[in-house]
Amino acid sequence: MAKDNATANDGRKPIRVWVDGCFDMMHFGHANALRQARAMGDYLVVGVHSDEEVERNKGPCVMKEDERYAAVAACKWADEVVKDAPYVTAMETLDKYDIDFVVHGDDITTAADGTDCYQQVKDAGRYKECKRTVGISTTELVGRMLLVTRDHHIRGNRSIRSPMQGVDEAAVANFSQGSMPAGALTGIAHYLSTSKKIIQFSSGREPQTDDKVVYVDGAFDLFHTGHIEFFKRAREFGDYLLVGVHDDQTVNAIKGGNFPVMNLQERVLGVLQCRYVDEVIIGAPFSVTKDVLEDVYHVDAVVHGASDQPLDIDGKDPYALPKQLGIYHEVEHPRLDLTTTVIIERIIANRQVYIERQARKAKKAVSEAEQEQREKEVRAALRM
Repeated sequence: MAKDNATANDGRKPIRVWVDGCFDMMHFGHANALRQARAMGDYLVVGVHSDEEVERNKGPCVMKEDERYAAVAACKWADEVVKDAPYVTAMETLDKYDIDFVVHGDDITTAADGTDCYQQVKDAGRYKECKRTVGISTTELVGRMLLVTRDHHIRGNRSIRSPMQGVDEAAVANFSQGSMPAGALTGIAHYLSTSKKIIQFSSGREPQTDDKVVYVDGAFDLFHTGHIEFFKRAREFGDYLLVGVHDDQTVNAIKGGNFPVMNLQERVLGVLQCRYVDEVIIGAPFSVTKDVLEDVYHVDAVVHGASDQPLDIDGKDPYALPKQLGIYHEVEHPRLDLTTTVIIERIIANRQVYIERQARKAKKAVSEAEQEQREKEVRAALRM
């Protein structure tokens, strides 16, 4: 993380910015908010609410608080993480951390009692807005898992052959037949990425002549702390981490079901926001080829998780070439217990809880939208 220097590069006092939230299933929409907020100042402090605070005001989280703290800390735009931040942002919190202003998305967030969580800082003139990333939210991702849809996939020509691995298919098959209408779960948004967004998320750094390039690959679906710990360990084998992200049809052919939950564009942005990643190959082949090892950069080491050894569609070892070249390494990390399948199983195990949460959040969203519209009308009237 960046150091909070006493003065900014131009000699002035650094502008300290505050962003807070649940950051459940920390996705690229969250990261984009942090990116925008960081650009407004010199040092970004991110407050993350505890499980208890979120449960009281919003409903249960999918990810546990320690997982959410770690996920935010791994985002390259976060300079400092404050654990157990209050759900309602008060002036006392800003003063405690020497914050100049708060940044939040261009939507209203309300507490359990219906009040605006940022009203105090708005009244004090210490509030700014950033643009919300349309097409992605935790609610949307949970909805995809509840409905078991593949509508979000980027279509290609690769056939789907394999059944879902590691998840009880009978349990999953019932998800799209619940008593709740689909609209209460999700609208199944289609996030449309652009070259500008990818550039904004990219590091822009090229490997130096003496840098050792490390290559890892995978689906990296529902980007989580298991992926983060793997990247951290893989980067120890060199100086520059190149990540291959498989396309939707490849992932679905290997894993089956409705995998991946997030499409290729969404997964690439999730990987790029991680502070341990330098560059990404979009739509990398499942088997590591000579092109992968030589055409982008000269790869010195290929690293893979010790507990995950899938074969390619043709039944061959996807790491045969790097093994032959003597550059293949396997690593273990402290979050081997957390996988994309585990996250989906959390949803499966608490299906009714999450269906009810989705319905409450949908109702709350309507109320917040109405409140936001009223505020806009008041502001417009004051300008006349």
